[in-house]
Amino acid sequence: MANKTFDLGTAAGILKLLGDKTRLTMVKIVSENECCVCEFVDLFDMSQPAVSQHLRKLRDSGIVKERRKGQWIYYSLNTSYPYYSFVLQIIKDLPSQHYRVEELEAQGNRVTCCDE
Repeated sequence: MANKTFDLGTAAGILKLLGDKTRLTMVKIVSENECCVCEFVDLFDMSQPAVSQHLRKLRDSGIVKERRKGQWIYYSLNTSYPYYSFVLQIIKDLPSQHYRVEELEAQGNRVTCCDE
């Protein structure tokens, strides 16, 4: 699917979805680390409903996928997304966000809400 072609409307829809800085950053983060909602709340200093709204849009589009573990939901980049290679092209030159997750871990907030 690396050379998958698609119409301009589809491309515009993906670009519009990723045109939001928060969602674009979320996609970059989940391309490097699986994260749960509580971690995004800390990373973005946002309310849980606001974070969930962004993640819902990304999930509904198929760009991210979720995995349930107990009561927690973890998000990662959906490698089965039909336009996965297009998304990778968009985020490939963005700066790594791994440091943000490392800072969260150093603060002891990486898995605190997600412990079983």
